[in-house]
Amino acid sequence: MWRYGKGSRAERELLNKFKQHGFIVVRAAGSGFEGPDIIAIKGGKEYAIECKAQEAGTLSIGKEQFENLVKWQENSLMQVYVAWKKSHLGWFFIPLSAFEKKKVNYGIKFEKAVAVAYKLEDLLFA
Repeated sequence: MWRYGKGSRAERELLNKFKQHGFIVVRAAGSGFEGPDIIAIKGGKEYAIECKAQEAGTLSIGKEQFENLVKWQENSLMQVYVAWKKSHLGWFFIPLSAFEKKKVNYGIKFEKAVAVAYKLEDLLFA
């Protein structure tokens, strides 16, 4: 149960960061399978964000959830990012195309995520 609290806190933290910079932000209740956790919009910038707060060296997303995010991106024409929060390092916004398909999920190693990800400031001030 504590994992969900950590994830919810991370989502609210990110939501507030976007709000503080003038974005209209919506957090999806009960998110996890049908679409992204957060949608942020401002002046033509549109981001759909799936939040993950994990300390592991690899981030994995279940196959069904990941494929639903891909469908959501295709149907909405909004860029979907997986926002990976690492303690003391901040947020890394990873495009779906950077994930590798595995047998039962999709994953990305932290080293690759760092190389391909955008930082929060990149999205706020783009």
